[in-house]
Amino acid sequence: MLQEPPSSTAAAGLSTGLHRRFQHIRHTLVQKLKSFWGVFLITLLASVVLHACSIGSTTTLQPLKIGITTWPGFDVVLYAQATGLFEKRGLQIELVRFENQQDSARAVLRGSLDGAFASLWDVMQVDPGTDKPTFFMVTNVSHGADGVVAQGDVKSVEELIGKRIGAKLGTVNHLILLEALKHHGVSPNDVVIEDISNESSAQMMAKGSIDGAVLWEPLLGETAKKSKGNIIFTTKEIDSLVIDGLMTRSTLLQSKKVELTQFVQAWFDVMHAVETKPDEVYRVVSRELGQSQESFASDFAGLKKGDIEMQQRMFVSPGRLKQASEQLSKLLIEDPRHGRLPRKDLEINADLVTAAIAGWKA
Repeated sequence: MLQEPPSSTAAAGLSTGLHRRFQHIRHTLVQKLKSFWGVFLITLLASVVLHACSIGSTTTLQPLKIGITTWPGFDVVLYAQATGLFEKRGLQIELVRFENQQDSARAVLRGSLDGAFASLWDVMQVDPGTDKPTFFMVTNVSHGADGVVAQGDVKSVEELIGKRIGAKLGTVNHLILLEALKHHGVSPNDVVIEDISNESSAQMMAKGSIDGAVLWEPLLGETAKKSKGNIIFTTKEIDSLVIDGLMTRSTLLQSKKVELTQFVQAWFDVMHAVETKPDEVYRVVSRELGQSQESFASDFAGLKKGDIEMQQRMFVSPGRLKQASEQLSKLLIEDPRHGRLPRKDLEINADLVTAAIAGWKA
C-alpha cells in the first residue's frame, strides 16, 4: 500500500527543527572559537607584558657615587637630589663630601668613586692611579666669585711686587694668583707666596700679618671689610681658567656611559630650573646647605653657569677646554713652587655632553 507524502505542516516542522539544530551547532562553534581566541589573546598579552618587564629589568641603571666639595657651582646639584630630578632620569645618586677636590679626584682614579666635581686645574695635578682622568662636563666658570684682597695701602696688583700673599700652593687659589699676576704683567717670582689655607689667610689679613690673600666669596668680601683692605682683582676681569666640572676615569666612561649621560641631562634640568625659577632653586639648595637664600644666590651670581651653551663653547671643536688645559700646563710649569707637574694623559671627552644635548628636553 502506497504511503501518502507528508503534509506541508509536517514539512514545515521538520524544516524548523533542522534550522534550530543548525543554529545550536553554529552557536557552539562560535563560542568555542571565541574561547580559543580569548585564551590566545590573553596568552599573547601576558607574553608582551612579561617581555616588557624583562627589558625594563635589564636596562635598570647602575648607581653612581659622586664626590663633591663645598662650592656654589657644585652645590646647586642638591636641587636635583631634593626635588627628585635624579629619580625622573632613572638615577640612583650618592653624593660623597670631601674637604678638597684633589682627594675626591684621587678617589675616582683609585676606583672608590664613579665621578667627582672638580676644577680642571685640580684634575690636571691629581696623583697617578690605575687609570687616566677624563673631564666630561663643565659645571661653571668663575666670573667674580674668586679674587685677591690686599691691605689698605695696596691699591693694585702691580703693587704686590715684593709683598707676601696668602695662597695654598697647587690649589685653585694659587691659580687665581697666577692669573691676576699674568693679567697685570707681574712675574710670579716677584711676589712671596705664603703656603696657607683660606681660613689662615683671612685671619692673617685681619691681623695685618700678610699683605694680601687669595680668597673666594663670601670670605673675599668679608675679609676686605674686616681688614679695611681693597679687592684688587677678581676673575670677572678675565676669561678665567678657573673652570669647574665633572671628571671620571677613562674605563668607567665606557662601562657607565648611559648612567653618566643621564647625569648630564639631570644637570641640564637643574640649569633650566636656575633659568626659569631661580628663587625656588636657591631656596631649596640653601635649605639643604643650612645657609640663607640670599647668601647662596649671591655666591652663585659670581659664576657663569654650566648650561648647554657653556658646554658647546667648552667642548665643540676646537673647544675652550683644550686651550685652557694648555694654558694651565704653562702656568704650572712657570711657577714650580707647588712641586707638581701637569698630567699629560688628561682626556677631554665630549661624547657624553654631545649625547645629552641631543636627547635633552625641558
